[in-house]
Parts: sequence; C-alpha cells; structure tokens
Amino acid sequence: MVGGGALLFALLSEYSFKEVYISDNNRELINGYKVIKTNVKKLIAHLQDMQTAFLLMDENDRKSYYYSIRENFNAIELTEETAVEKAAYFIFLNKTCFNGLYRVNRKGRFNVPMGAYKNPTICDEANLLNLNKVLQNVTIVCGDYSLSKEFIDKDTFVYLDPPYRPISETSAFTSYNADAFDDDEQIRLSKFIDDINATGAKIVLSNSDPKNVNPEDTFFDDLYKSYSIRRVSACRMINSNADNRGKINELIISN
Repeated sequence: MVGGGALLFALLSEYSFKEVYISDNNRELINGYKVIKTNVKKLIAHLQDMQTAFLLMDENDRKSYYYSIRENFNAIELTEETAVEKAAYFIFLNKTCFNGLYRVNRKGRFNVPMGAYKNPTICDEANLLNLNKVLQNVTIVCGDYSLSKEFIDKDTFVYLDPPYRPISETSAFTSYNADAFDDDEQIRLSKFIDDINATGAKIVLSNSDPKNVNPEDTFFDDLYKSYSIRRVSACRMINSNADNRGKINELIISN
C-alpha cells in the first residue's frame, strides 16, 4: 500500500534503515518503482522524448497524443520487455491527466481524461535520479499487504496507506486497480493490524474520517477502538468542483 510513497521518501531522506520493504497491488505503480530502481536512464530517455513532443503541440494535438498514449498504456501487456515503456506511459499519464488521478474501470483499464496543464514537467530527471539512489536498498513487491506478515516483528515500523473509505456517495472511489477496497477489505485490514500488533511492531495507518459527513458514523472508531485515533486536518485536492477542495479531517491510527 505504498501508493505515492510520500512518507517512504521522507523517511529515506532523513534516516538509514537496515531493510526497507514496500508493496502495492497496483502492478503499474510497482513496475514504475522497479524501473526507476533498475533502468532509470532508459526511462528518462523515453520521458524526455514524450515531453519534447507534447510541449511543442497545440491543444488539439496534445489531446490526440494523450489519448493515444492512454490507449497504448491500456493495450500493451506488462512484461520484462515492455516494463520501461509501460513505466514511461504511466508517468506521462500521471503528469498530464486530470488532477494526477489514477483510476481504472472494472476491466482494469486506466480511464482518466486529460488535464489542463500548460507546461507540465513530464520528465523530472533530477528527481528520478534521486529516487533511483534511495530505492537501491528497497525491496519492491507487487502483492497483497499480508505478504509482509512473515517478517514483521518488534523491530519493524509498519505504515499502511489503503484506499480511503468513501465519506460520501460522490466520493465512492476505491479502485486503484480492478478490485474495489470495500468495508469488508477495511475489516480484513484491521484484523491484519491486530495480528502484527501482537508482534510488538510499531504501526501507523491512515484513512478518511467518516465523521466529516456523518457525525454518527463510528466505523473506524469501533474498528480501532483499542488503538490511538487522531484526527488531523488535510487538504483534499481531487474533486471535480474546485470549490469543494480544501481542508478535511483524516484519521491517523497507531498503536
């Protein structure tokens, strides 16, 4: 559940670790991390070519180019031979799609429309090279979070950032891959946290706060009643209506 890895990279920039393990069910995301780790120069070359082409286009040509890349991204099977190309498409789409959102339909096809950016930075070479360096000591796994259970012990710090529970019908988005992360999955995750808590591991979990919309919704308060639950203010930037973006409470759950 590494997602964008904000906490991961913040920690790696400040501390040294004996071992670091990240995982996610999103194959394209994990492929991106693996390519940055093992083949960053070839990735940069692909991104530079796309950035140069895209920035020279007018609005209509940009739209055609974006949707052709999106179609290629969805059509090409992820293999060892296509890994760099797929990672380049993944990053290009992230930098040029609406709000940088990653969303797929039930068939697992990326379906986010193009965003409105004048001069997007598609190839951030310096950042990619820095990521390449810090990822060298990181084990990168595509798979369920429960795979980590076998090695978690009292000397392990665990951070989990699952798809957030929707706080309204209009925000009911839990599909970063073809499988929805519903309430049953939230409950399964809580049982996993109980299991690793018993090992003495240090655990932090983030999620949405249902009480933003319904003060009577105690789903997480009940689920994690034996843990510390803090409500923190955060900015929500992904909303089709800019007037609805802004401060909202999120949950930080820890043992």
